[in-house]
Amino acid sequence: MAIRITRTTATVLGITGILLFSSKAVLVKLAYQYEIAPIPLMVLRMGFALPFYLVLAFFQRPQDRAALKPKHYVGLVLSGILGYYLASWLDFLGLQYIKASLERLILFSYPIMVLLINRMLFGERLSRNHFYAMGITYLGMVIIFLPELDQLGQGVVLGSVLILGSALSYATYLVGSGRLLPLFGTGAFTSYCMIVSCSCVLIHYGLTDGSNLRSYPREVYGLGFAMSILATVVPTYLISAAIKKLGASTFSLFAGLGPLSTIFLAYIFLGERLTFWQWVGSGIVIAGIGLISRKKKLEKKPVS
Repeated sequence: MAIRITRTTATVLGITGILLFSSKAVLVKLAYQYEIAPIPLMVLRMGFALPFYLVLAFFQRPQDRAALKPKHYVGLVLSGILGYYLASWLDFLGLQYIKASLERLILFSYPIMVLLINRMLFGERLSRNHFYAMGITYLGMVIIFLPELDQLGQGVVLGSVLILGSALSYATYLVGSGRLLPLFGTGAFTSYCMIVSCSCVLIHYGLTDGSNLRSYPREVYGLGFAMSILATVVPTYLISAAIKKLGASTFSLFAGLGPLSTIFLAYIFLGERLTFWQWVGSGIVIAGIGLISRKKKLEKKPVS
């Protein structure tokens, strides 16, 4: 039996999922200190997570099996490839060149991509509330990361392009999942989709990387396990539940909390300190998130 959740509950679940996901960048940077390459690190992350998804998938069945067609299963496979394989791979590659905090700013472009993709492909009408909230939160993020512009070094352009590609891949996944989740159900869609993602990572490793996964310090395995549970398994289900209730466009606007959370985690674990203006920007982001969380009656009306 499907569990019904309110918009408020969905908002809490979505924000919690985003906060957990935001820890991934910091965990990746900590693991890179032990000289591990992106693909082996992804294998540790997905390898630890795969058994959980297989067990959960065993107890899950599509919610509306009669309505499912071959194209829906193709969409599910594409979602698995785009959402947590391609997007993660590009993200891990980009984090080799840029700071965790700057990575979050670039990834924050995906809500705009979600809105534009939905508008262009499906004619989804957006409210003024969407645009106001996006403007406020993005203004806060720009203020937060302006100090980073003076510290750009070699490889930052390449890293930024890779992270931008990751944002586009994840935005496409969000748009597709918003339409597939009602058919498959949160549990089944997330489990099946993540099994596809984990399989892609393992295939990629098998075809391109011959490194020994048993040769790393034990700290690397601890970080990999933390990534798999705290920054992968738990948030994927929370975010899927939020998308199903709120829709991809509304959910994507909560993304401002991810960079904000990363700033604090990077400060604690990586020694990345905040300036006065970064604190100001953080306050603006919080204000924008508060605007997003309010359910407006105009939300379902066309923008005049």
